[in-house]
Amino acid sequence: MSLTSIKTKYEHVILNEKQVPIIEGTNMKVIEVVLEKTAYGWSPEELHFQHPYLTLGQIYSALAYYWDHQEDLDQDIERRLEFVNQAQQSMENTPLMARLKSKGLI
Repeated sequence: MSLTSIKTKYEHVILNEKQVPIIEGTNMKVIEVVLEKTAYGWSPEELHFQHPYLTLGQIYSALAYYWDHQEDLDQDIERRLEFVNQAQQSMENTPLMARLKSKGLI
């Protein structure tokens, strides 16, 4: 745990120095758990299987934090997606990308 982290009312969730909610004792952000649950449709048990270093208590606490702060975290997700989209649009068309596009792989 970082010296500048802040406890929350969620047993396993702290805010790091940038006020980003993370699972205490790990570097796993709450938003990463939520994105995996959303993208893959994983249950908390499947999340635990995929990340055995997390306890089910940590996972449920992270999900509870998300549901109680959904609007703010959804805005953060949108901001991150916008950043990725802008970065992809500004990338040069490398020879590798040209080959992959010509083969219909991207």
